[in-house]
Amino acid sequence: MKWKESDFNTGIENIRAVLIYGPDAGQADEYCDRAIAKLGIEKDNLFALDSDELREKQDALFAEACSPSMFGGRKMVVISNAGDSHAKQISELVEHSGLCATVVVLGGDLRAGGGLRTMFEGAENLAALACYTDDARTLATLIRNELSAAAGIQQITPDAMAYMTTHLGGDRGITRGFLTKIALYVDDKRIVELSDVEKCLPDTGASDIDDFLYSLTAGHIQQTMMALDRLMYDNAEPNMMVRMLDGHFKKLMTAVVDGQLPRLFWKVADKFNQAIKIWPANEISNVLVRLNELEKQLRTTGMPAEILLRDFALKLSVRAAKLAIKRRN
Repeated sequence: MKWKESDFNTGIENIRAVLIYGPDAGQADEYCDRAIAKLGIEKDNLFALDSDELREKQDALFAEACSPSMFGGRKMVVISNAGDSHAKQISELVEHSGLCATVVVLGGDLRAGGGLRTMFEGAENLAALACYTDDARTLATLIRNELSAAAGIQQITPDAMAYMTTHLGGDRGITRGFLTKIALYVDDKRIVELSDVEKCLPDTGASDIDDFLYSLTAGHIQQTMMALDRLMYDNAEPNMMVRMLDGHFKKLMTAVVDGQLPRLFWKVADKFNQAIKIWPANEISNVLVRLNELEKQLRTTGMPAEILLRDFALKLSVRAAKLAIKRRN
């Protein structure tokens, strides 16, 4: 079955397994946590493993998933970082006649028609739930709802909203963390202004993130690497940066293909407009594929994440610079 959020809320108790997939890893983790809470899964009844461990831990996995809990209560198995290459092993688990646990499978940006999505979308006792990054409309709704519920905010100024929708949206977990912070900051003021947002963003390096993302796609190599230096000095998480790059290139793709410009903070508008002129759709598609591969490398290879990110960012900014020169000539 294909699920929406409302289906998840009402149906999680009645299925054998759910595939939660998509580019927004924070939202996928959020759904997993909600499943654990809704089903009342105790720590001793939770068995989690990475997809790379499926083969070596197969016996332990089936033993946990196909036997009643020694402690009473419901059991859950969580398989992370699953891809289509794991479809056969996961199928054997979720279709096992002795399955006692609810199985949650977390995947990345899986393709339509692939093994995992086909299996989970086509069965009545399985479900697939997509977690796509928030666009400007859904992000603005999330911001209003969260701030209203958390702090009784009565007004968000247009500049403040534009700033937040520019900097947030690539990862639901990061977005919620920031909204919690700003709710505490404004406290009883009941209004969120641009100055409030700017003061709450230093921990996420908003200004440096702007310099990094928009300089990179505009082909400003030195500015890109200097911004990345500052972000790494401030202990920015490479995985978070990759997700932000992914969201940034998807915004660029929408602007290039559909002509739909996102709401941009005035400081970054010029660079984004430059990027629209120099990046063709096929080049952006190639970058999105490579970003997906990079995220897998960061999770699975054990190679230094900062080195991988720096190498990738340098190559991308050089590519943008070459595209800009080619366009001028």
